[in-house]
Amino acid sequence: MTRTRVYRDGVLHKEDFPVADVSDFLAEPGTAVWVDLCEPSEADLTELADELGLHRLAVEDAVQEHQRPKLDRYDGHAFLTAYAVRYDSASDRTTTAELAVFITPRALVTVRKDDGFPIEDVTRRWDQAPDLAKSGVPFLLHGLLDHVVDGHFEAVQLLDDEVEQLEDLVFDDRPDTAELQRRSFRMRKHLTALRRVVGPMPDVVGSLMRPDLRLADDTTRPYFEDVHDHAWQAAEHAEALRERLTTVRETQLNLQSDRLNLIMKKVTGWAAVIAVPTAVTGFYGQNVPYPGNGTTIGFWVSTAVMLVLSIGLYTLFKKKDWL
Repeated sequence: MTRTRVYRDGVLHKEDFPVADVSDFLAEPGTAVWVDLCEPSEADLTELADELGLHRLAVEDAVQEHQRPKLDRYDGHAFLTAYAVRYDSASDRTTTAELAVFITPRALVTVRKDDGFPIEDVTRRWDQAPDLAKSGVPFLLHGLLDHVVDGHFEAVQLLDDEVEQLEDLVFDDRPDTAELQRRSFRMRKHLTALRRVVGPMPDVVGSLMRPDLRLADDTTRPYFEDVHDHAWQAAEHAEALRERLTTVRETQLNLQSDRLNLIMKKVTGWAAVIAVPTAVTGFYGQNVPYPGNGTTIGFWVSTAVMLVLSIGLYTLFKKKDWL
């Protein structure tokens, strides 16, 4: 599916016209054109590339999947790759949608690898900011990147909530160790996928504001700076989440070690208490005569010794918090 728009002097003039009419609109002064291609064929891209003078290498990158987020500069246009990210806490899934963007002085071309990228949200942002439309392509590019970076920030915040739940789970009185490890492993996978697409975005957005590229005019520059700031926040937050997740794992191991030491301390204490009657009964079980052998007083003396020593050890260990 192909979507198109043309703005004339900052006003939406026409949309959903054939791609073949792009050159006609670009020939008119004061126009800015947007073309969106979803799962285009190589022939579709080649036709558009010939019409707009797009570089062959950029077209190849737009067709190939799993490109890293980047901004490449060519003669007459720039090429950008970015990803929309969505984390669904209900299904515990992180999905990414790759987007390739050709940026010319008067045209913006978006190439979606599938329909996972919500382009309708982008057009809605454009419609909500008509005061910036006079800037042309910078206006279109800002709305697109603003949507992408906001999605990154939202995904990071949702993952932050999940990490907080993990932190609370670590300090439960009876934590489910297996469940904690499973959730930690899944969360690490989510963060790895997120950092791969969020981390490079501050540099990408920062490069767009370079004066020599002339992709941000005086009107839209403050808005690009705001997007740049949000991109940095999302990237730093994602990195902080990775460190927090590492801390959760380390804390879990430390708590397990502490619990094991506590158990060993109590087992050792009870073993010492139990050893007293064992030693006394072993002494009185000798096959040689001893004081009190075969008498009632001998039985009561041995019983008293066991009770006194056992109670004494129990009291001592309890006082030292060993039991």
